[in-house]
Amino acid sequence: MCGKLYVVATPIGNLADFSYRAIETLKNVDLIAAEDTRHVKMLLQHYAINNQLISLHQHNEEKVAPGLIDKIKQGLSVALVSDAGTPLLSDPGMPLVKLAKQEGVEVSPIPGACALIAALSVSGLSVTKFVFEGFLPRTSSARKSFFTTKKNETLTWVFYESSHRIVASLEDLAEVLPADRKIVVARELTKIYETVVNDSLGAVLEQVKIEPNMQKGEFVVLVDGAVVEKKADTITEEQERVLLILLKQCSIKSAVGMAVEITKARKKVLYQAALDLKNKEAE
Repeated sequence: MCGKLYVVATPIGNLADFSYRAIETLKNVDLIAAEDTRHVKMLLQHYAINNQLISLHQHNEEKVAPGLIDKIKQGLSVALVSDAGTPLLSDPGMPLVKLAKQEGVEVSPIPGACALIAALSVSGLSVTKFVFEGFLPRTSSARKSFFTTKKNETLTWVFYESSHRIVASLEDLAEVLPADRKIVVARELTKIYETVVNDSLGAVLEQVKIEPNMQKGEFVVLVDGAVVEKKADTITEEQERVLLILLKQCSIKSAVGMAVEITKARKKVLYQAALDLKNKEAE
């Protein structure tokens, strides 16, 4: 009998944000694979969970994953946890889950806290569709290059940032995006000093720079999508050429009707173009 791999979300700050199912899972599995065993021990102690831990982080996961899959195939159950939140979202675990899928091992999610979703839920920005970018590059030039590619993104986009780079990242953002672009900075979510600031990029940057507390903790930054002006409907040169030929032989109504069939352009656009062409002839 094969065991099972459980992907378990842990609290991102407030220890009460831990589901009963997650607690029971960590108590009953044979082994817990943790990003930082010392960090996870504090959570386990709080909930009186006494279970075996193994370290699985970004520097050893490729090496450790095959051994864990072998254990699961032998019938053991393994829980994967990160330091905080849902594993794999900017956290280790992808090689293990990917290998489990390849080997036919059952993978079961134990959902819970996620900083990305928590920040989106209180941002006040459009969240019907969004883009998650994880952690940004470490250098200023790389960040500016990235921001340039995102400048005209029409969806809300989100990234994580650390306390020692938050000011620099927002300064780089302000060099690329207009100062009035709406952004949200959420820090220390679910913790004592939880703060969510929703304002223009210029105003948020100023607040972060002048308030030392706004430079501490863990950050989720959300950027409102760009508003792209709709271009007026136009026809192509080829569609105009066809329309001109037809107008020489037919009425506007007939010419437009045939042009729709030939060019597949919208009738409304072709009709307006026909009127414009006739007006030019009359001038």
